[in-house]
Order: sequence, then structure tokens, then C-alpha cells
Amino acid sequence: MAQIVFEHVTKTFRDKIALNDISFEIDKGEFVFITGKSGAGKSTLLKLILKLEEVTEGQITVKGRQLSSIKHGAVTAHRRRIGFMSPDIGLLRDRSVYDNIAFAMIATEKADRHMDATIRKLLGLVGLLTKRQAFPDELSGGEQARVLLARSLSVNPEILIADEPTANLDPDSAWDMMQLLEELNYRGMTILVASHARGLVTIMKRRCMTLVSGHLAVDEKNAIYNSKAMDVFEERRFFEEQRKRTGRIL
Repeated sequence: MAQIVFEHVTKTFRDKIALNDISFEIDKGEFVFITGKSGAGKSTLLKLILKLEEVTEGQITVKGRQLSSIKHGAVTAHRRRIGFMSPDIGLLRDRSVYDNIAFAMIATEKADRHMDATIRKLLGLVGLLTKRQAFPDELSGGEQARVLLARSLSVNPEILIADEPTANLDPDSAWDMMQLLEELNYRGMTILVASHARGLVTIMKRRCMTLVSGHLAVDEKNAIYNSKAMDVFEERRFFEEQRKRTGRIL
């Protein structure tokens, strides 16, 4: 069953086209990579799912509900049903690991009498229960990333969106993060990962959607980035193929 549906979605900012006529479906329980060079449209696509941006044309449906039908007052509730992890939304440096997650739960109205047990369970899941009283500056980059993951899970989401979750991580920490995401996916959670890490895509062998200048250039299962597959990142090649097929320059 499709959990996320894009139907001919276009997003423009003034005169710049960020996404151009994008259509795809993501089923419940899928693990999907979204790749592409900087400026290809990855972050815009994620923001549209979270309704942080509005579509210019087309329609997006998440969990059976068209986002265009969500009233302004219900947008916050929509976002709280989706876990979002991004290094751009970092940890509060003056609060402990435990308090960072507690603060997020209070802010999203997820705090209840089970909050302590929930936080301990989440930190146990990411292997940081013993560091619950540590402050962010006392953690490694990989540990901070795992706290961000735990925080994103505090809303008990069915869908988890991870924007560059391995940014600035060493290979071992990046692999640990992928293993955690794979475990969550194994438990039934739908996972979307926007990433530049092509090597991880090869190792994970999951569905991969590649954006090139706002166009969905490739959508393939069990993606492996060999030398030929890497050619899709050359925009000249992609647009030449489009020109030959359509007879016009996009």
C-alpha cells in the first residue's frame, strides 16, 4: 500500500524550478535513498512531505491524506506523525542527552507518565543509555548523530525522514547509522534517506531515486553505483537523453 504519493509535483521558487513534474509512490515499510548533487532538489522534496513548503503544481498524499487538504491548524499534527532527523536541527548544547529528548517530547506533546521509560528505551536502541546524562560536547560525532536519531523517534513515527544522516561521520559511524536505520525498517518503519553517500547506497542495495536538477532521473530497486551508474550524476548526459527523447531542452 502506497504511504507516500507524488503526482506530477512541481515546486518553483520565484523563477527557479526546484522540482519538475515529479511522480512516484513509496509503499509502507520501504527503505528509499534519495540521491543527487547539491541543489538537485533532495531537501525540497523532503520539505514538501513535511509540509514545510507548498507545492506549486501537482498533489502529494501521505498516509492516505492529500496534503493540500490539511488546514493550517492541523499542519503541526501532520509533522508530529513523521520522524525527522537532520544535522541542521542539532542538539541543545546546554542540555544532557536525556533532556534533549525530553524537551522534544514535551514540545511535541508526547510527554506522559511513561516518558522516562520511553527515553531509556530509545537510548538503549541507539546504544547510548549509559551516556544519558552526558552533554553533546562530551560525545563523538557518531554518538551525537545517534542521539538525533533517538530524538526523531520520540514521536513514535511510522515514517522516518533522515536528511544526510551520515554527514561528517567517519566510515564506521556512518555504517553504524545505516545499521540502525535498517533495523528500524526491519521492524516495519518506512525510511527515506537523502544522502550524498553513494558508497552506502551500493552497500545497502535498496531502492534509490536520483534527482538531477529537479528531475527524477532514475528510480531503481537494489541500486548499485558502479562506474556506469555514476554517469547519471553528469547533467549533460541526462539532459542530452531528454532532448533526444522529447525533442526539446528541459
